[in-house]
Amino acid sequence: MPSEKLLIQKKAQVSELAQKLKDAKSIVLTDYRGLTVDQDTNLRKALREANVEYRVIKNSIINFAAKDSELEGLQQYIEGPTAIAISATDPIAPSKILSKFAKDFGKLGIKGGVVEGNIIDENGVKELASTPSKEELLAKFIGSLQGSLYGLAAAINAIAEKQEQAANA
Repeated sequence: MPSEKLLIQKKAQVSELAQKLKDAKSIVLTDYRGLTVDQDTNLRKALREANVEYRVIKNSIINFAAKDSELEGLQQYIEGPTAIAISATDPIAPSKILSKFAKDFGKLGIKGGVVEGNIIDENGVKELASTPSKEELLAKFIGSLQGSLYGLAAAINAIAEKQEQAANA
């Protein structure tokens, strides 16, 4: 039987993780087996740069935290070695980064996850990864606005030139 000190530590871990799960915009569970140290280092660096927390945590801790944060459906994906990626700010970043690494290296397994409170499977994570990011959507929107504004400016200039020509004639 575990000591009381160990139980207190585990309860604190569960409580901390449960709060992170509640606050998360997105969560992705992975099977990290087969990655080289270099690949894992690059993966962690890419996630860190996107403000995504990525940790290997005992399945029992993840299970209890998922239950405490009312994400029981997540438990079906918690088998074998599990790493968890949590983003409190971006619902797409973990899926994009992990899906890219899974595709590039073929060793990283996507298990499932959560996006804005909804449980998704591996295919859902991959589909989410193909969604343009907020920045990409804004850039496309601004680009379309610029195109429209240039067209409007050209039309106004053409009208002004015609009026000027008519006035000079």
